[in-house]
Amino acid sequence: MTVHFIGAGPGAADLITVRGRDLLARCPVCLYAGSIVSKDLLAYCPPGARLVDTAPLALDEIEAEYVTAHEAGQDVARLHSGDLSVFSAVAEQMRRLDARAIPFTLTPGVPAFAAAAAVLQRELTVPEVAQSVVLTRVPGRASAMPAGETLAAFAATGATLAIHLAIHALDRVVAELIPYYGADCPVAVVAHASQPQERILRGTLRDICAQLSEDPIERTALILVGTALAAQDFRESALYNADYRRRYRGGPV
Repeated sequence: MTVHFIGAGPGAADLITVRGRDLLARCPVCLYAGSIVSKDLLAYCPPGARLVDTAPLALDEIEAEYVTAHEAGQDVARLHSGDLSVFSAVAEQMRRLDARAIPFTLTPGVPAFAAAAAVLQRELTVPEVAQSVVLTRVPGRASAMPAGETLAAFAATGATLAIHLAIHALDRVVAELIPYYGADCPVAVVAHASQPQERILRGTLRDICAQLSEDPIERTALILVGTALAAQDFRESALYNADYRRRYRGGPV
């Protein structure tokens, strides 16, 4: 018996990985985060599978589901939105499984920031404009931020920021970033990327709060900030430059 943690991707059922889809198809038990994972993904589960929405469950209750499946010798597919590597609450589940000697695997998924960049039709790293992407959030009711991990600290680098779980604090985000990026810095708010209810707001640090007031988005949104979002006059990458010598074009190996 194995618990398979699976990144469900940003929402669209066809944006799950082939491996994740195939694991779903052979697991007799599926636990899914029903508040944010599209139920369309459950169509990949085998007929008669036990489907458990974990949205109303506490961690102890989720652990009990794993124990029950383990005792019955049934593999479990555990669906989490986006990718498992960030903001997934997988770490504490793996710790409990380790304590019980219950085996598990992890299958990555398409992360929210990648889906947002796709719907915006933008690259988040642009030569000599921005070469780093910071995935972060703001302090909230669930947990504080570690000392030193502040928006100001990240903004000082000029990197593209992908700010999760912060749409409720957009005013505070804007106030902290303007001194570093300037009021005219491009901003995009993307909600439910890849899903039928997908919504996009585009603006600047100067006007994005006013846009949100006129067209509210309450949850499940990503805030992207950085000059790469609107870069036009930038140097082309050397990767495909005819004069750039590399091993595939007769350069050194």
